[in-house]
Amino acid sequence: MTGPACAHADLEALYRHYNRREFVHPDPLEFLYKYPAPEDRETAGLIAASLAYGNVKQILKAVAAVLDAMGKSPASYLEKKREAEIRKDFSTFKYRFTTGGQLSNFLRGMKKLREEHGSLERCFMGCLPNNCGNVCTAQTEFARRLYKAGGEISTLMPNPERGSAFKRLNLYLRWMVRKDAVDPGGWDGVSPSLLIVPLDTHMHRIGKALCLTKRNQADLKTALEITSGFAAVSPKDPVKYDFCLTRFGIRDEIDLSDLRKRLNLG
Repeated sequence: MTGPACAHADLEALYRHYNRREFVHPDPLEFLYKYPAPEDRETAGLIAASLAYGNVKQILKAVAAVLDAMGKSPASYLEKKREAEIRKDFSTFKYRFTTGGQLSNFLRGMKKLREEHGSLERCFMGCLPNNCGNVCTAQTEFARRLYKAGGEISTLMPNPERGSAFKRLNLYLRWMVRKDAVDPGGWDGVSPSLLIVPLDTHMHRIGKALCLTKRNQADLKTALEITSGFAAVSPKDPVKYDFCLTRFGIRDEIDLSDLRKRLNLG
């Protein structure tokens, strides 16, 4: 790895231009803007991020179906509903590999973690070791607790015993920990400096183009390499540029070739 192939000023220019809500759609992040209360946002956000696999139009449809069924306050829904009622409400749900049973397990797990810790943020913070360099340990323990509380949820949260880059959980953490024009925040107890880049195919290609990694595997080691490269530019907020960079390839009007031109990558 040779380090970033672009200057801080170049990344800042991209951030200023693309880190705006007008560039969010289509992205499940947009659902979080409906919830001003942190308890609702953290609940809706984990659902939205965990369903963020597959075709983006179908992702938005699936997330909307779940959140609509939970009413105006997803947190209140989990607080008030009995487990049997949750299973009944989502008995017919199906999105790709996620069944109504897995979704119900997932919601039941979230319900129990909120009951035990008061919020998902407090649960996550309880998983975070002192003086840690990133959220790796915490996200593994958070996933383990969610499995223990809910049961089989592998299509929504990777089994921590099998190792994972936790792309969707890192995406969720970006939404909840960072706060700017795009990421709404809500979790004030976790430092943005600890975040890891949500490594999807778009960010993997971009990471290679920026010379942040040479690895072909989209795994945790690659995610950490790319994050380390961004940390050299923005140590207090290494995933700051994730949103603006991943617009290239997600939105129809811009693609990776446009990014190469903007950063003079050839």
